Formats: sequence, structure tokens, C-alpha cells
Amino acid sequence: MLKKIIVPVMALAVLTAFASISMAKDLVVGVSWSNFQEERWKTDEAAIMGELKNLGAKYIMADAQASAEKQISDIENLIAKGANALIVLAWDADAVLPAIAKAEAEGIPVVGYDRLIEKEGVFYLTFDNKEVGRMQARAVFAVKPEGNYVFIKGAPTDPNAEFLYEGQLEVLDEAIKAGKIKNVAAQGTDGWKPEVAQRNMEQILTAQNNKVDAVVASNDGTAGGVVAALTAQGMEGITPVSGQDGDYAALNRVARGLQTVSVWKDARELGKAAAKIAVDLANGTTPAGTIKWSGGAKGIEMDAILLAPVPITKDNLNVVVDAGWISKDVLCQGVEGTCP
Repeated sequence: MLKKIIVPVMALAVLTAFASISMAKDLVVGVSWSNFQEERWKTDEAAIMGELKNLGAKYIMADAQASAEKQISDIENLIAKGANALIVLAWDADAVLPAIAKAEAEGIPVVGYDRLIEKEGVFYLTFDNKEVGRMQARAVFAVKPEGNYVFIKGAPTDPNAEFLYEGQLEVLDEAIKAGKIKNVAAQGTDGWKPEVAQRNMEQILTAQNNKVDAVVASNDGTAGGVVAALTAQGMEGITPVSGQDGDYAALNRVARGLQTVSVWKDARELGKAAAKIAVDLANGTTPAGTIKWSGGAKGIEMDAILLAPVPITKDNLNVVVDAGWISKDVLCQGVEGTCP
């Protein structure tokens, strides 16, 4: 009697496994990129494509080219091409909502990739951005515990920009209230563009007569613009500067002493996670590690996965080399003396 029960159960398990593989093979995952020309997203895409291939799902994509209007059209086109799930890196998190609503109306799950799309039903995948901001502030504060601080924030259209700033202020608030640190400027950066960050930093230096002791820049692109502005005034390597993303140029600046920290968010892990989540959601399965999160401005409760970032300074540059993120030759290019 026992054998008669076990055999059908085992057969059912095998059939279920085959059915899951078959479902994945039939799945199409559409990815809408906000501005694919940025170096960072090439790494993310490779990870997404690789994991979808492992899962037997098809990848299709569109590049919004820094246009909210185009991204709306892109998402509609991805739906028309048969996407069963969408991964959306939003250029403008609010502007894209009508397209997200259209996807949901057709039963297509949406993963808000790295940037919050605060809408009930959207799955939020990112690194812990407030913690990124805390890590940036801690690293700069360790070098310069008092003086005039400048905050070069991210794009006003990106909710992550405020999460980062909130995390930065959490760390520095006590010193600000005690008068040890003065917040002399907090400037947003349209489109996270390095040239905009450089121009803003130049204007701030002029307004402050170069009396700037530290700069908390919210990503590596803006940090690059900041360092360019400081270099023009002979302040490079003297004024601590933060960043994030682990861009090659930024890690090289860390090695050369021109940038204090780049908070590394392994885009390969983020991309792999996005692919798995998209396939799970398309199959009606809750992704492993899902939490309930409601930290956005609207307080909407969302399913989310937040990955852990790692601050990279001169003291632990080996971490990104050992992980295969960057080669030692690229990291140490132009470094005088021994590479850290």
C-alpha cells in the first residue's frame, strides 16, 4: 500500500519539475533601462541575461535614453512584444506609473529595479540605499570630523537620491547640531550627470571662496564631477569625497587618493536577483527572501528584497579585486608607489 502511494507522489514531483522548466522556457522578461549609455548598466544587463539564460527564459530590452516619455512608450512596446514580466529601471519614478498600471492591468508583474517605483503591487529590488548613505557619511566623517560640508545629491526625480541623503544626515546629524559640521550646500544633480555635478560644485566653491572641507557625493559619477572641480582649484586629494557603485574610474580614484570611498553594490548580484524574481513572479511564486517594506515617501507597503552594500576604501581595495570585479592593473593605473 505504501509503495502505491509513494510512486504517484514521486511521479508528481518529477512532472512538476518538468513543468517549471517548461514554464521558464516559455517566459519572456522585458527590461526597460532608463539610460543604458551609463557604464554601470552594462554589468547589470550581463548578469540579468546570464541568469535568464540559466532559467531558460528570454530577454528583451529597451533604452529610454533619459526620457520619461520614451520609457512609457518602451514599456508599452515590451508588453506588445509578449513580456510575461517586466524589470523597470525608472528614469522618472512618478511619470512611469501609467505604463506600470497598464502592465498590471494585463497581469504582468513588475520589478522596480534599483530605483523605487512606489506603487502597490510593484516588487522593489535594490541595495539598502539609506545604509549606502550612512556608509558614505561615515567614511568622509572619519577623515574630516568637522568643517564645511557639501552634499552633492542625485537626481530629484530619483527617490534613491533622498534615501541616500537621509542616511547621510543620520550619521552626521549629531555633529551638525553640535556645530562641528556646517552644511553649506546640498545640491541635486539632474540626471545624475557628472558634468552637472561638476558645474554645481564649481559654483559652490566660488560661493564659499573654496572654504569646503568635505564633499558627500551620492554616486561615483557625481564624485567624478566633484573631483574635477576640486582639481581645478588644487584641492584634489585634500578634500574627502564619497561615492557609490564601484565604477572602475572611481575605484582607481580611491587607489590614487582622490576619492575617499566608493560604496560597492555588486551589480552582478543585483542583476541575477532581478532575473530570478521576475521569473518567480511570472510563475506566481513569491521570491525567496522577500520582506515587507514601506520606507518610501508615500508609505506604501511593498514586497521587497534589499541587498547589502560594501564600502570600499584604500584599506580594503583587495575585496573588489578578489571578487573579480576589477583587475589590479585597471585599479592601480597611475598610482604612484605601491598600489594599496
